[in-house]
Amino acid sequence: MSLTRRQLLAYGGASAAFLQLSPRLSFAEGGPVAGGTLNLHVAIEPPILVNLTHTAGPTVYIAGKITEGLLTYDDDLNPKPLLATAWDISADGLRYTFTLRQGVKWHDGQDFSADDVVFSLQTLKASNPRGRATFANVTEVKALDPHRVELTLSKPAPYLITALAACESPIVARHVYGQAKPETHPNATAPIGTGPFVFREWVRGSHVILERNPHYWDAPRPYLDRIVVRFIGDSAATVAALEAGEVHFSTGGVPLTDIARLQGNPRLAVEDRREPYINGIMRIEFNLEHPHLQKLPVRQAIAHAINNDFIRKTICLGYGKPLPGPISPDMTRFFDPELPRYAYDVALANQLLEDAGYAKGADGVRLRLTLDPLPAGEVYRRTGDYLKQALARVGIQVNLRTQDFATYVKRVYTDRAFDFTLNGMSNLFDPTVGVQRLYWSKNFQPGVPFSNGARYNSPKVDALLEAAATETDEQKRYALFSDFQRQVVADLPDLGVITQVNPVVYDKRVRQLFTSGEGLGGSLAQAWLDS
Repeated sequence: MSLTRRQLLAYGGASAAFLQLSPRLSFAEGGPVAGGTLNLHVAIEPPILVNLTHTAGPTVYIAGKITEGLLTYDDDLNPKPLLATAWDISADGLRYTFTLRQGVKWHDGQDFSADDVVFSLQTLKASNPRGRATFANVTEVKALDPHRVELTLSKPAPYLITALAACESPIVARHVYGQAKPETHPNATAPIGTGPFVFREWVRGSHVILERNPHYWDAPRPYLDRIVVRFIGDSAATVAALEAGEVHFSTGGVPLTDIARLQGNPRLAVEDRREPYINGIMRIEFNLEHPHLQKLPVRQAIAHAINNDFIRKTICLGYGKPLPGPISPDMTRFFDPELPRYAYDVALANQLLEDAGYAKGADGVRLRLTLDPLPAGEVYRRTGDYLKQALARVGIQVNLRTQDFATYVKRVYTDRAFDFTLNGMSNLFDPTVGVQRLYWSKNFQPGVPFSNGARYNSPKVDALLEAAATETDEQKRYALFSDFQRQVVADLPDLGVITQVNPVVYDKRVRQLFTSGEGLGGSLAQAWLDS
C-alpha cells in the first residue's frame, strides 16, 4: 500500500500514569537506567532553539529535545506516531486528517490541542524558508475538534507525510505566541514545548541546559535528568573534552585526522552513521550577480580546476561520496547516477579562462576572488585552503575570509557581499523540501538564510521543480528530478563537492543514542547512561 493511501490506526501509547523515578534506578536487568546528565557537544552555536521561522543547521541538534513534531521516522523514513497517533490521506492526495495524542501538556502546564497544530503549520507555510515550499499546496489547515486536524491541498504533495518531524516542522504553543510576530518572538530562544526535556538556561557562547520533563506523555521516559549542550568551536578542545569524559558525544567538529586514534580509546566508540533525514552535502555556491562569476566559462573553469577526489581522499580521509550534482547519491530514489561530470583538467580550465578574455597578468593572475568558507570546523577550513591553491594554478587568486557564523550568514544571505562560498546544506528527506529551496527562483529571499544564495533563475528548472513537487507517480517524479539535475549541472550555479559524513564519537556508556531516522536530531527520550 502506498504512503499516500496508508491509514495508521490508533497507536498504543505509553501509560498516562507518571512513574516517579529515583536517581540511577534500573528498570530491569540490563535495561534503561534513570538519572544522570548527558553532555552533548555542538560545534556551532545556533542563533535560535526552535526552527519555526529559521532553518539554522545546528538548531536541529537541540530543537527536537524540547519541541515535538506530528510524526517521527524510522531509518527508511517510514512515519511513526508522535504528537499525532493516527493519520489518513485521501486517495487523491488532497486531504490529510491527523488524530492527535490526548493528555499532552505544554511545559507551562497548558493543554496541547488542534489549535496549536493549526497555528504551527500556518506559520511554517508563511515564515519558514523551507516551509514555503513544503506547505505551498496546503490551502487550508483547520481543527475538526480539539484532537483532530485536517489539511486541504490544491495539488498533491507526495513529500508532505515525510516532512513532519520536530527538527523540520515543529509544533509550537499558540497561546505562547498570541498575536506577536513569530519571526521575532522570544520563544525562539527560550522555547516552551511538549518534548521530553524542558529548556532551563542558555548562556551564550557556553552552553544550553535542558532538564527532564516530569510530566512527559511517554512516561517513564525520558531517562536522563539533564542534557547540557556545550558549544565548543575549537576542534582540539572538542577532542580533549571527549577523551576526558567531559563530553559524552559530539554532533560534529571532531577532526577526521583524530578518528583513528579515538577509535583506539576503550571508553569511546565511533560510528559512521548516515542520517537519512538530513543527507548533508558540501558545495561551492557562486554569486551569479558577481561580474566575473556570472560568466559560465569562468564557473566551468573553476569546476575543472578542482580535484574533488583529492578532497575526498586527502582532506576527508575517504569519508563521503563524490557529489556530481545538486542531489546526494545517498538519496537513491532521486539521484541520477549518469550525470555528466566536470573532470579535473587544469589545461582545460586555463583554456576556458583564456578564451573568456582572462589573460594572465605579469604576476600570473587572471582575476581575484574572495572565498567565504562556512565557519563549521576543520574540513571547511582545509578545503578552503585547497581551493585557494588549486585555483592559483589557473591564475585565480583567492582571498580566504574567516568570520563567525552569524557574520557569515548575514554576509551571504542579507548583504550579499560575497563572491563565492564553500557551504554545507541538508538535502533532507526529499528534494522538494531540501533541494528546491536552493535553486527555485521564487526562493531568492534576501535576509532568509539557506535559500537561493546564488540568485539562480532558470524558468526550465522552476518548471521541473514545480512539476516534481506534485507528481505522485514515482517513475515520472524521478524523471523530472533527473532533468532538473542535468540542467543544474549544465548551468553551474553551484558545484557539488562531496556528501558529508561526520563520524559520531561517543562515550560507550551512552545507550539508545540512535533511535530514529532524524539521527542526532532526535529527542533522546530513550537515551540513558550506563554506570
